[in-house]
Amino acid sequence: MSLGYAEKLSFIEDVGNVGMAEFFDPPHVFQEKVERLAGMIQKSKHMVVFTGAGISTSCGIPDFRGPKGIWTLQRQGKAFPAASLPFHRATPSTTHMALVEFEKAGILKFLISQNVDGLHLRSGIQREKLSELHGDSFMEQCSSCGAEYVRDFEIETIGLKETTRRCSKAGCGAKLRDTVLDWEDALPPKEMDPAAKHCKMADLVLCLGTSLQITPACNLPLKCLKGGGKIVIVNLQKTPKDKKASLVIHERVDEVMTGVTGLLNMRIPPFIRIDLFQIITTQALSLDKKYVNWTLRISSVHGKQAPLPFIKSVEVSFSESLSMKEAVLYDQPLHLKRRTARSTKHLDVFLTLHFSSGCKCTHANLKIPVDFEISTDCLKEDKDSIIEKLKERAVRESCCGQTVVVERRGTLVPKSEVTVHAIITNIIEYGGSLGASSLSNGLLKRRNEGLIDSGICWKRTKARKRTSRHKR
Repeated sequence: MSLGYAEKLSFIEDVGNVGMAEFFDPPHVFQEKVERLAGMIQKSKHMVVFTGAGISTSCGIPDFRGPKGIWTLQRQGKAFPAASLPFHRATPSTTHMALVEFEKAGILKFLISQNVDGLHLRSGIQREKLSELHGDSFMEQCSSCGAEYVRDFEIETIGLKETTRRCSKAGCGAKLRDTVLDWEDALPPKEMDPAAKHCKMADLVLCLGTSLQITPACNLPLKCLKGGGKIVIVNLQKTPKDKKASLVIHERVDEVMTGVTGLLNMRIPPFIRIDLFQIITTQALSLDKKYVNWTLRISSVHGKQAPLPFIKSVEVSFSESLSMKEAVLYDQPLHLKRRTARSTKHLDVFLTLHFSSGCKCTHANLKIPVDFEISTDCLKEDKDSIIEKLKERAVRESCCGQTVVVERRGTLVPKSEVTVHAIITNIIEYGGSLGASSLSNGLLKRRNEGLIDSGICWKRTKARKRTSRHKR
């Protein structure tokens, strides 16, 4: 989880058991347990997953109660561990993306998370199938209409406090609040109620990377037992709920999910990080009406004062024939002012965006056309469709830095044009097909001998056909 989040929490003396010993199942025991779990998932009709900090440690985000966890170090009087990269650039783990594939295949019916790192949403899990019990460090919510806003920067407060931004829904404009709970805040019914409902319906609740200590959240998985459901716990430490579980696996969650997806002939999808920014050009005639004074701004789509955390600097240049001064923009908001003869109808601005740490590529180049006869025509294609095509191209070309305009709007009074750009700043592959590359020899041999059923492929196909019919 976020170190910033931990530092913002109110201090309390008793945070529960910390510094607990970690255990690893022997290899042959681990193999047998992964086989059992794969079979349980395959037979499940309503699987719910319950996640904790342990699924994000491989993303460079420290946990809380492990040997080097945040609360463990705090109790020892030591400083919090250093993060390996900016929190806003953390990328989903193998486990996050495996859960995305389970959800797309119709296997995962609902996901409950105690994490505030926002990685489940960023990975591609649908919001209506996700309860974030303790909030999301990257989400604001309208205190009036309830609209949610997912940001690319960490919200500056926790404890459901008002932020500096307002709701942009027509007719609203109310102040926004952060969504992250402090110690004394009650779990919101909006998240808790569907979580409890799905746990009661579940025939399998899979608990991944959680110590199952924080109440009342830790009692949610138990709700499946009354209806005959089963609990599986994957965690390196022992938990208070181990005795209630049908299966307990002591191993890193990424190793478990890699093994399970391989046995079920499933492929973990790549993670593609898309960031948005907007370029605004405004124009005004000089007092003598001989020139056009124009400004180019590169800003966040989340508001005038919002940061662009993935951009470190921008180099600006022009065609040599224009004899215009080049510039390097460091300070946000990023903007540039220039003057052009009134007779100029069009020019091209060349931008080199230099990315901050955590992005897979160092920079991207763009050519921005500036037209002095503003058009009010908008893009005809749907924004989501444009972004989906961009993702497909990124996977096909296996490189980042590609950009595309997803929105364009202009006004004649005052003369201005806004273009919203989508840019790919990260692509992570998780080993492609896991059928052979990631399985131990023992698991692979047993599957190939037919000792492990791979009929899940039929189940996935059937689920996708149902989804396809529904969309039509």
